[in-house]
Order: sequence, then structure tokens, then C-alpha cells
Amino acid sequence: MKLILRLPYARVTMTDAIKNFTGFDISGKTENEIREAAKAMGIEVDSAMGKGKLIDEIFGEKCEANYIQPTFITDYPKEMSPLTKEHRSNPELTERFELIICGKELANAYSELNDPIDQRERFEDQVKLAGRGDDEATEFIDQDFLRALEYGMPPTSGMGIGMDRLIMFLTNNASIQEVLFFPQMKPEQKQVAMSEDEKAVFNILKGASPIDLNTLKEQSGLSNKKWDKTIKGLTKHNLVKVEKTPEGLLGYHGLN
Repeated sequence: MKLILRLPYARVTMTDAIKNFTGFDISGKTENEIREAAKAMGIEVDSAMGKGKLIDEIFGEKCEANYIQPTFITDYPKEMSPLTKEHRSNPELTERFELIICGKELANAYSELNDPIDQRERFEDQVKLAGRGDDEATEFIDQDFLRALEYGMPPTSGMGIGMDRLIMFLTNNASIQEVLFFPQMKPEQKQVAMSEDEKAVFNILKGASPIDLNTLKEQSGLSNKKWDKTIKGLTKHNLVKVEKTPEGLLGYHGLN
């Protein structure tokens, strides 16, 4: 498929994206309702996931890979964006967008939250999520940051671009492994705990090493988001080795 990078890019709200690809409307739904909907879609969830993470999982598993042409995903729910300013016309949303190309996030941008009262409440919600076992939630309230906000912060916005993914597109590489440098690591001496996805990929490699990385991804059946997370985890612990050859990227069963 040919990428068309000329402007303008499509704009789709997070709510509409999920509704378009799953038929489920997240508007006004409680955390439990979203959790049950995610389960019904076959998405792996647990009790540690708050509302924001559940929505992120649904989008990542069911929607993100479908956006091949450049698309701005806008109006993220507040629970997904603890540092982002509240939307000026809808208090349930934030002023944030991400640019998706080829089913991957290329850029993330938002208006910075500069209200110290609102920010404290968001931090408190994050601490509660961390207490439930969410390993991505903030475990403490940053008092220094809040104090700085209390002195005053002008309207501010920021954007982060994933240079590794941008280089993937510019060099026509299908895998992020092509453009990342993975340092040599000493073999782990202790038993490494693997996720279910990592175990599945690891077991495929046991019977078919070496294997083309794209073929391995297809056999795993993982979404782009889960594949990236899984292959990074396996290479990090030296359970899988990735080697560039003239024919493409090959995955090898690791030493452990």
C-alpha cells in the first residue's frame, strides 16, 4: 500500500475510533462496564487496570493497526492523560492528539496541565492505581512539581516524535528492530519470568529457529502493540536474538 503523506490528515476522536472498530461507545461508561466490554472483545485485562488503561488496551488491540494512512487520534479521555489539560468544551476529555501512521504511534502532543489543584487530584488518582498494582501509574505525588505549578505556569504545549519509528518509515523498514541498536547483554543466570505472549513467541522459536521475524509475528497472532512489547522483552533478557541478514531479519532461540 502506498502512503500518502501530503496534508490534510484525517482526524478521528478516540471515542469514534473505538466505536468504529468495535461498536462499543466508551462515552459515559464506568470502569467496570469498559472492563466487561474489553473481556467480551477477547482482550486480556486484570483488576489492576483503571479506566484509562482499559481504554488504551481496547484502542491498541482493536483500532491502532487499522490506521495505515496518517491519522490524528484526538480528544483522549482524562483517565488516559494525567498530565494533560482538560478539554475546553468537555470536562471528561483532554486536549491531546497522537499521530498514527502504518498502525503505529509516531507522535504524541498535548496542552500541558497548569492547574495545580487539578494536577494534584490526577496524581492522587494515579497513586490509587499504583496501589492496585498498575505498574505504569505514578507511585508518589510530586510535591516539587505541584509547588512550581502553584507559583504559576503559562499556557504550554509539547510534542514528542518517535524518531525510531520515523526512521522506519523513511528507510522502508517493516520492523523497528532494523533501526534500533540493541547492546550486547550478559546471559541472565536467574530464571526469567515471561508473560503469556512472551512464552508463546518463545515456544514458536523453539521449534523453528531461525525464523523470519515477520513470519514469527504472523504466527504469534499478536497486535503491533503487543508484538513490540513482547519482542523487546525477549531480546532484553537474551531469550531471543535478532540478526540482520541480506534476506531480512531473523529471530533465533536465545541461550537461556
